Amino acid sequence: MTRVVCYIGIGSNRDQPMQQVERAIERLRRGEIGVLVALSPLYRSAPMGPQDQADYINAVAAIETELKPLELLEALQSIEAEQGRNRSKERRWGARTLDLDILLYGDECVDHDRLIVPHIGLTERAFVLYPLADIAPQLHLPDGRPLAALLRAVPADGLRKL
Repeated sequence: MTRVVCYIGIGSNRDQPMQQVERAIERLRRGEIGVLVALSPLYRSAPMGPQDQADYINAVAAIETELKPLELLEALQSIEAEQGRNRSKERRWGARTLDLDILLYGDECVDHDRLIVPHIGLTERAFVLYPLADIAPQLHLPDGRPLAALLRAVPADGLRKL
């Protein structure tokens, strides 16, 4: 089977966010869903949406996987659930124990009712773009746009490398 390089956004702002992110990274290192090939530094960012919540700890990981996009989504959501995430009890853009998002799946575009890739917020979110640039500075999106151009358009306001 062919391996695909995927970029996974990692975030947490509940129940010891630093430890939540570190546990998720350790799960990715185990190789159950693919081979971890790169990991960004950790960042602290202000929450999106409601501001009555703690700052987030964020990172981006690159993995090589043989899983198809929806299989990868299922695996990532299983890790989230194991770490205490309950999607049915969350408010939109609210606090969460763990958020694992498929940002990019090779050069594929996915438009499914459960998954859109490239991730719908990828081009606007500093907490995704800057860690992604740390590990893949020459990256181009499937539509050909260079990551460097996106970075120029999105200021790093409030984003702090840890």
